[in-house]
Amino acid sequence: QVQLVESGGGLVQAGGSLRLSCTASGGIDRIHAMGWYRQGPRDEREMVALITEGGRTVYSDSVKGRFTISGNAADTNYNAENTVFLQMNSLKAEDTDVYFCNINLDRNRVNLEYWGQGTQVTVSS
Repeated sequence: QVQLVESGGGLVQAGGSLRLSCTASGGIDRIHAMGWYRQGPRDEREMVALITEGGRTVYSDSVKGRFTISGNAADTNYNAENTVFLQMNSLKAEDTDVYFCNINLDRNRVNLEYWGQGTQVTVSS
């Protein structure tokens, strides 16, 4: 069973910084992409930042230049933890949302997708 554990988030003033982390483990053969999405109470879930297989990073236009995704998920570790970090700088009130970790992977030759439980990020103006 794949386990996905998130940490980070919280309350910060506008202009401040927060760091999210997400760790996946559990016999993962291959990671295709791992990263973060966010969703407000009346919004659809939107992609924030991803690391894809091979190490390519993808960002939404709204966070480019402010958020940075990093970690070892581009090099799948079968027997170890695969982690991504999201460093969020220059936070704005509109970044307030619940942030969800997401991973698309292969396990036992089956393609699977998992979501974390979500972590609240609140930016006060």
